[in-house]
Amino acid sequence: MSNFLDEWNNESAYVEVKTSGSTGEPKRMLVEKRRMLNSARITCDFLGLKPGDTALLCMSTDYIAGKMMVVRAIERGLKLIEVPPTGHPLNNSQLSTLHSPLSFAAMVPMQVYNSLQVPEEKERLKQIRHLIIGGGAIDEAMEKELRTFPHAVWSTYGMTETLSHIALRRISGPEASEWYTPFPTVKLSQTAEGCLVIDAPEVCAQTLITNDIVTFSPTGQFRIVGRKDNVICSGGIKIQIEEVERQLKPHMRVPYIITKRRDEKFGEVVVLLTEGSTAEAKAICEAHLQKYHQPKDYVHVAQIPLTETGKPARQKAQDIVLLKT
Repeated sequence: MSNFLDEWNNESAYVEVKTSGSTGEPKRMLVEKRRMLNSARITCDFLGLKPGDTALLCMSTDYIAGKMMVVRAIERGLKLIEVPPTGHPLNNSQLSTLHSPLSFAAMVPMQVYNSLQVPEEKERLKQIRHLIIGGGAIDEAMEKELRTFPHAVWSTYGMTETLSHIALRRISGPEASEWYTPFPTVKLSQTAEGCLVIDAPEVCAQTLITNDIVTFSPTGQFRIVGRKDNVICSGGIKIQIEEVERQLKPHMRVPYIITKRRDEKFGEVVVLLTEGSTAEAKAICEAHLQKYHQPKDYVHVAQIPLTETGKPARQKAQDIVLLKT
């Protein structure tokens, strides 16, 4: 954190951040400190955080999520507790000395999953007043378990360009929903292709056209269908990669990822990478997927490609297929 604080306290009006690299190589960009403060204020206001509340920093400040936890602490006067960015952030002696549970924490799904497996860590997780989860999709089984938590658990929607999230979706309690609620300062719309358009002038100078295909509710909330660049156009049929992965999730016992390759006849075809048996993967797909969703190729890999932040590395997956088929 010290390196980031040095950068924050220097004379420049900007901070350098890098994107996660989920759809390609990570990119570096400069963002305005004043907009980071705006983002921090909006989140703290939405969650009702006040000076003196405790906040857990358990993610690397190399990325926007970690940087923004520090900025929220600065903007709102939160008491920031820093622990190493490990897979088990709640397994730390600092936390056992706290007189009251944490007010606020931000984690990636992997950290939450690991914490749920250890009774003592799970109990600490339960006691966090506001837990936000971002940086990747939340598994259905995990979401079902979090739904019973006594305090507020949120899934976030955002990106580096929006300086962390611009919308939250409640996971826990009677207010749990599949719909994201944008912050009041954010205006949303869609392109003709159904992609989300974000107008959030307090955190981003430009209107952002995302690759996320969404549907809107009558009240202005939204739900993510998938990414535009994760559509496979096969024989005139558009196949959403995330939807195929969701259909396979209850049946695949080993890590896998859906990708695509060029095909002379169909234009593009579905390909599955798996860390397990390709024969077993094929049998599962034939049993549980519609005919036009079934992969044309099955490729065994030692490890499914992921980004530094644990997201599926889609471009790397396509590159693997290009080399192996």
